[in-house]
Amino acid sequence: MTTTESAPLSAPEEGRAAGMALMLGSALANQAGAATGALAFPVVGPAGVVAVRQWVAGALLLAVGRPRPRSFSARQWRPVLALAVVSGTMNLALYTAIGRIGLGLAVTLEFLGPLAVALAGSRRRPDLVCALAAAGAVAVLARPRPTTDYRGIGLALLAAACWAGYIRLNRTVGRRLPGVQGSATAACASALAYVPIGAIAFAHHPPTAAALGQALAAGVLSSALPMLADLLALRRVPAALFGVFMSVNPVLAALAGLAGLHQHLDPAAWPAIAVIVAANAVVAGRRRVRPRHNRQSVDLTRRDVESMP
Repeated sequence: MTTTESAPLSAPEEGRAAGMALMLGSALANQAGAATGALAFPVVGPAGVVAVRQWVAGALLLAVGRPRPRSFSARQWRPVLALAVVSGTMNLALYTAIGRIGLGLAVTLEFLGPLAVALAGSRRRPDLVCALAAAGAVAVLARPRPTTDYRGIGLALLAAACWAGYIRLNRTVGRRLPGVQGSATAACASALAYVPIGAIAFAHHPPTAAALGQALAAGVLSSALPMLADLLALRRVPAALFGVFMSVNPVLAALAGLAGLHQHLDPAAWPAIAVIVAANAVVAGRRRVRPRHNRQSVDLTRRDVESMP
């Protein structure tokens, strides 16, 4: 064994490796959580699963952020409440779309949201090529077929639009409120709004213990674990790398749908997903985000690279 092969990793290299492991774990947990939640759809429906997910996210961010909403001004409350509405709508639209068109396709279309935000206002030729390539891929995914579920595709695109709005609102909230107080308050408000929604869903579709367990697992895997892993990862890797790595989520979603839900995509869908993943990766890789190190700045960096709640 050569000296190079036997030399231990330096501290920055170890940090980068740990960050990559955290990002992979976050992505796997997120898609595994969505697949697990989908198993509960026949019993409690997407609304019931999303309600539990919002409650888990609200409880987590309340414990982490410890917001003081009584001190918020009207100027601070407006984007916080808008963020709560957009976040709740995004997750409901996405999970309903998953139930109609499958996990892989729904998550792929949802990723058009951050791609659109990244491309907005750009005049660079590579970005234009990425936009055209992504549009062509969407045309392939949504092409008319006897089994095409246009309502499901529309819901996935609604989730994409909500994600774009979520990114913009998170940036506004981050400028007007310190740390994660704004995000935590928005998550709590969304969780409270889902109390009657969840009650109605459970009244019409009485949950079983298995379905509740699956919904709770979805909340933990798709909300709690990714939030923690992403914050830790952003302390170890550049935000630009984080943005590029996020692009693997549609592929992992398609694989999770195949393995956990037996959802098979047609042969043309896989290249289309690959094109959208590549477009996201190229655009994210071209962005330049200045590294930050304190906790509050890490939260803002997370928003800069279009994180999900």
